[in-house]
Amino acid sequence: MARGRMQLWQLEALLLQRDAYMSYSRPLSSGSGSAAQWSQDIADGGAQEKPATTAAPGRGGWRRWNPRRAAGRARVAAEENWRRAWVLALWVAAMAALFAWRFAQYRRSVAFEVMGYCLPTAKGAAETLKLNMALVLLPVCRITLTRLRSSWARFLVPLDDCIAFHKVIAMAIAAGICLHAGNHLACDFPRLIASSPGEYRPLAGFFGEERPTYRSLLSGVVGVTGVVMVVLMAVSFTLAARPLRRAPTRTRLPSPLGHLAGFNAFWYSHHLLVVVYLLLLVHGWFIFLVTKWYQRTTWMYIAVPFALHVGERTLRALRSKAYAAKILKVCLLPGNVLTITMSKPCGFRYRSGQYVFLQCPTISPFEWHPFSITSAPGDDYISVHIQTRGDWTQELKHIFVENYFSPCLPSRASFGELGMPEQKSPPRLLVDGPYGAPAQDFRNYDVLLLVGLGIGATPFISILRDLLNNIKLADELMDLSMETSRSEDSSNTFSVSTASSNKRRAYRTSRAHFYWVTREPGSFEWFKSVMDEVAEMDKKGVIELHNYLTSVYEERDARTTLLSMVQALNHAKNGIDIVSGTRVRTHFARPNWREEFTRISAKHPGSTVGVFYCGKPTLAKELKKLSLEMSRKTTTRFHFHKEYF
Repeated sequence: MARGRMQLWQLEALLLQRDAYMSYSRPLSSGSGSAAQWSQDIADGGAQEKPATTAAPGRGGWRRWNPRRAAGRARVAAEENWRRAWVLALWVAAMAALFAWRFAQYRRSVAFEVMGYCLPTAKGAAETLKLNMALVLLPVCRITLTRLRSSWARFLVPLDDCIAFHKVIAMAIAAGICLHAGNHLACDFPRLIASSPGEYRPLAGFFGEERPTYRSLLSGVVGVTGVVMVVLMAVSFTLAARPLRRAPTRTRLPSPLGHLAGFNAFWYSHHLLVVVYLLLLVHGWFIFLVTKWYQRTTWMYIAVPFALHVGERTLRALRSKAYAAKILKVCLLPGNVLTITMSKPCGFRYRSGQYVFLQCPTISPFEWHPFSITSAPGDDYISVHIQTRGDWTQELKHIFVENYFSPCLPSRASFGELGMPEQKSPPRLLVDGPYGAPAQDFRNYDVLLLVGLGIGATPFISILRDLLNNIKLADELMDLSMETSRSEDSSNTFSVSTASSNKRRAYRTSRAHFYWVTREPGSFEWFKSVMDEVAEMDKKGVIELHNYLTSVYEERDARTTLLSMVQALNHAKNGIDIVSGTRVRTHFARPNWREEFTRISAKHPGSTVGVFYCGKPTLAKELKKLSLEMSRKTTTRFHFHKEYF
């Protein structure tokens, strides 16, 4: 404190205890220091940051290689990636074995004398294509994967990486097509056409008495089906590329290209692959240089995965008809977010963190879109939060707000409930699901670190509600246990204690840290009731809530000092944060993730922390890197998971 002057933060600290102000979004630490020490910090100008100590570099500025540090990194990397490693190794080994087997087989055939190494190379690539065309279906069999998440297989197979594995297999298919079709069209077909009568004679039984022409080879069943498959797959793969799939609404693109971007183009073009599989069966049956039925192995590869996929799609279609949900309430929230509360269909069971597909036949009878469930499994309803970004969600908002609800909205219309008119029946929504997601495995961790960017907070709201219901149930069981102990009923006491212990075993999680990062202050209205309920019910500090507003300068910036003071004083007086309108304090600017990870690791030594993230990929890389780094440097183990749909 300068002579005769006081900094703004010092004035704030005198008006309100600074430690309490900075920490009212989290439980107060018992080791925060005495009032005398706090006053001394004020007088001394605040706690001075200690300069960061760095290891002395070795020669040339490089840190010396440490065998123990290297072993620690290798151990953490092995713990994090061993599931991916064995699956990828098995897949690559299978492709290599099939390629080598088919290559050696055609290397010894009579056709090799005419077509050379082009033929066994093309046939080896074709064998890997058969395998990959079968495997690429498995990561999108959602019903099967959801069941596997509840079995022992989740400990052996990286189920969170299914979509990534699906993309890797697709790239292998593209490489196999280039190798297979390229060798046929540019190498062995020309050599076959240019062969002498003596060289061609051993192959007459496969191609006919007369040597084929290039046109006859391409106009046959094998040639036509092959060309059509390549064209359809090229269209499907191109429109599935991230820049086109995630493109904005087609109004921002030139008119001819408008329909070639967006989720709809990706969705419909991917359904062309059904035709590709049918053509693949025909192509594999009329294949060249094969005469016996058991040598036509294409159908053997794809029969089971194709039947599984078709069976799942049929089951989903039938189940969605039975899961037609009745709309109970619709809310229009700031940031173009639509909250839909539906009745829970009979027999519909789900876990926190899972998601559903919704279809509105009024918009399209074919389009299904995934949304995280934001209600808890114990609730008697299903709720979803939908941000209106694309064509389908914009149309859904238009239907609810303008067509089915009265224009006279409540005074709090920007985020109030929309009234249901008596004259019109609400639009019909079909529900398909639930489906497994990484967040549903939160029970396997001692501590949770939940990070959501904007609408990415939706997968974790259900988890918070589930944890809150667990807190309520634990309190009720504790009260019941105390009542039964006073009545000295040993049998009742035993049953209550058994139920409580079973609940504790079902919930390994003891603490949760929720970070919600958003740019718009109005976004905090989305889950205001949940945050207020957590702040009210969570007396033991099981759940820490942290709201971050990135459109405002950071807290130590002079431009936000006055706002921080008003924010603190209002919370001290009324118990409400002026930014979020909840009991949870709003931080300014982006979180310092390294500091947060360090704080959590110091708070939970020796624990296993599940880091669950939903948002943009850029932050996912940083969180994953910090999870690996902190797992290596501390006794706390961080396991990173990213939400995919």
